[in-house]
This record gives sequence, C-alpha cells and structure tokens, in this order.
Amino acid sequence: MPYKTNEDLPDSLQHVLPKHAQDIFREAFNNAWHQYASPEKRFDDSSRDETARKVAWAAVKHKYEKNGDVWVTKE
Repeated sequence: MPYKTNEDLPDSLQHVLPKHAQDIFREAFNNAWHQYASPEKRFDDSSRDETARKVAWAAVKHKYEKNGDVWVTKE
C-alpha cells in the first residue's frame, strides 16, 4: 500500500537509504502502486506490491549506488 511519509517506510529502508533516496523510493512506489493497479498492466505475474517495489528500487538506483553497506549519490 502507498506510503504517506518516509516514516511509514519499512525500518530496513529507513536505516540504509539517505533521506533523499527514501523520498525517491516513496514517490516512485506510490506512483507505481497506482499505475500498475490492474494486473493487465504488469509485465509479469508479480503482485502489485512487488511491481511497485521493483519500480521504486529502479528509481533509487538511477540516482544512488551501493558502496559497501552504504548508499551514496552517483557521480
């Protein structure tokens, strides 16, 4: 389900992603949640939640990369 604030994100995301990356994840997840509500709009047999998570992580990885255990802005 969509997230109203970053504080609503899972603890695992709050602890590893910088605030800006959390914003990106939340906004991309929420948009994808609405965009892929219908199973016919999804590219595979993924659930709505799984599809939204894939989209959100792709959005984060567009701006951030993992350096060891830390997510940092791409240069």
